[in-house]
Amino acid sequence: MLASLFSFASKDLGIDLGTDNTLIYVKSRGIVSNEPSVVAVHENSRGTRKIISVGTEARKMLGKTPGNIVAVQPLRDGVIADFETTEAMLRHFIHKIHNRKHFARPRVVISVPSVVTPIERRAVKESAESAGAREVYLIEEPMAAAIGVGMPITEPSGNMIVDIGGGTTEVAVISLAGTVYCNSVRVAGDKIDEAIVQYLRRKYGLLVGERTAERIKVTIGSACPGPDEEEMTMEASGRDLTSGIPKTLEISSREVREAIAEPVNTIVDAVRIALERMPPELASDIVDKGIVITGGGALLKNLDLLISSVTHLPVIIAENPLTAVVEGAGRALDEIRLLKEIATDL
Repeated sequence: MLASLFSFASKDLGIDLGTDNTLIYVKSRGIVSNEPSVVAVHENSRGTRKIISVGTEARKMLGKTPGNIVAVQPLRDGVIADFETTEAMLRHFIHKIHNRKHFARPRVVISVPSVVTPIERRAVKESAESAGAREVYLIEEPMAAAIGVGMPITEPSGNMIVDIGGGTTEVAVISLAGTVYCNSVRVAGDKIDEAIVQYLRRKYGLLVGERTAERIKVTIGSACPGPDEEEMTMEASGRDLTSGIPKTLEISSREVREAIAEPVNTIVDAVRIALERMPPELASDIVDKGIVITGGGALLKNLDLLISSVTHLPVIIAENPLTAVVEGAGRALDEIRLLKEIATDL
C-alpha cells in the first residue's frame, strides 16, 4: 500500500548521469530534461559552500566567475569526483522534475560506466538516495544504450555497441540480457576537445577554452577524410601566450584531424580489441548485424567510416545517439523483472 502511494506521488526516473550532460527520462512521458552536468558554487571566507546555480545557467559561468564563485563539473571520466556537489545536482534535477514536491520519492535507474569500482557505484547510489530516490538501480551504460536503440538484448545472439560519451568510451558485446565482453577506456569527447586545445597551444601559442575547442570539433572536425570531401576552415579565437592579448587565427579541418588523431585512434583500437576478444560463436552475428555507435562522440564526422575501414564491418550510427542511454534507462523502468536482472550489484 505504501509503495503504491509513493508510486502515485512520484514519477519514476531514468537518469543518464554523464560527465558533460545529465539527461532525465520520466516514465510515461519520455525525456524531460537535458542540461549540462555543471554546478556553480559560492564559497565564503569561512569555507562555507552554497549552490547558486545548476545546469545550463551554471555552464554559462564556466571560466567567467569571480574568485569566490566556482563553476565545477562534479563528474570526471563518467564517475563522481565531488560527492557533495553531485548530490546537490541530483537533488536539484529530481525536485525540478517533481515541481519541488519534497515528499516525492521516485524509483530511479541510473546508467554508470562498466568499469566503475564498487566504491564509485556506491557513491552514485548514495547520492541518488540522499537526493530523494526511493529505490536506485544502476545499469551499465552500454546495456542502457543497447536497450535505447532497440537491440534484441534478450535473444541468444551477439549485439555489439560502442557508446562514446564525454568521459568514457564503452565497447560491449551483449547476448541473453548479459554482457559477454565489455571494455571501457577513459578517452572520449572531452579528450578530443583537450587534444585540440593542446594542438593550438603547441603549434600556434594560442590558448583557447574547452568550449571553443568543442565548437571547432563540431564545425570542421572529422575522424578521417571523406570521399570527395573538400577541406574546410574556420576562425578560432583565444589568447596569445607570447603577447598575452586576444588573437584570432584560421584553422583547417586537416589540422583538426591531426590534432585529434591520438584519442580517435584509441577509440578505434578499443573496438578492434573487442572484436579480437569476443567469443567466436558471436562473431558471425556481428558480421551480419554490424556495430552500432551511440553517444555524442558518434557524431564526429566520418568516425563510422574510419571504424568500418579498420574492422571491415558495417558501422551504423544510432538514430538517437545523444539520448540512447537515457532512453534505455527509462525503458528499463517498464520491465522491472529485466531491470533487476541487468542491474549491477554493489
